[in-house]
Amino acid sequence: MTIQRREFIAAIGSGAAVGLAGCTALSGDDGDDGGPEISGETLTLTTTTSTEDTGLLDELNAPFEDRYGVTVDTVAQGTGAALETARSGDSDVVMVHARSLEDEFIEDGYGINRRDLMFNDFVIVGGPDDPASIASSDDASEALNAIADSESTFVSRGDNSGTHTKELELWADAGIDSETHGEWYVDVGGGMGEALNRASELDAYTLSDRGTYLSMHGNITLEILVQGPVEDGPESLMNPYGIVAVNPDAHDHVNYDLALAYIGYITGPEGQEIIENYTTEDEQLFFPEALSEAPNFQQYVPEGWSASDDGGNS
Repeated sequence: MTIQRREFIAAIGSGAAVGLAGCTALSGDDGDDGGPEISGETLTLTTTTSTEDTGLLDELNAPFEDRYGVTVDTVAQGTGAALETARSGDSDVVMVHARSLEDEFIEDGYGINRRDLMFNDFVIVGGPDDPASIASSDDASEALNAIADSESTFVSRGDNSGTHTKELELWADAGIDSETHGEWYVDVGGGMGEALNRASELDAYTLSDRGTYLSMHGNITLEILVQGPVEDGPESLMNPYGIVAVNPDAHDHVNYDLALAYIGYITGPEGQEIIENYTTEDEQLFFPEALSEAPNFQQYVPEGWSASDDGGNS
């Protein structure tokens, strides 16, 4: 199903303050409202390389920093590494894109108050020669099988990132054991930018999030050969992002108040509008997900969770 570019809920209008739920008890200046003083504090955000490489975070973080007089220290890693940093207590909030890893993080007690944030999609890109003849395929599994059967070079991030996690899922869906790839499978063990540059050098295929590809495509020789659902491609290439506060019960030194302020801002009307309007060469890179006429309340808990899973105490 085609994903339409979403408009904001008109009813929100000028009521931007409602999007700052969790922020209303905070003061950026003198704390006269009775809330905790946060001016001068630092929020550590661990996130994916895609949100950093596209430049989106610079646009999102500046208004938040100005409003509260704080600093957002962004640490860009793969999703797995970002969550591991948070598990160690070295992060206050996590913005990632691998729901299975997010669910594990929450189930293990390290994350709390997860929110859907935004989405884009994954695309399979490659050189113009397209030796596996996958151009315009509407089936990701067929495309990957064609790449494997022809032993055409494929570059993998290999870094336990959200993109790498999705890639492994796609190989499994295609019935191909990722442990038995031959020499045609190149593992770079790095970020999305590194994988795209390497694939361009090798005239190879790779899986990329659309946002990073669009932000780099003028400097590489790769083309989109298999589209994701944003452009009528298979739903298996959907790429949702979530944001999760680190649980202060797991690490009592984390800046939970500031993390909630940030989550409130980034999922509220102002943050969502910045996401909606952020483009590269007139191409929208991400699509806001937090504001919805039909909210998905299951977003707050791991997929498949029920009250009986913890004795009904939640």
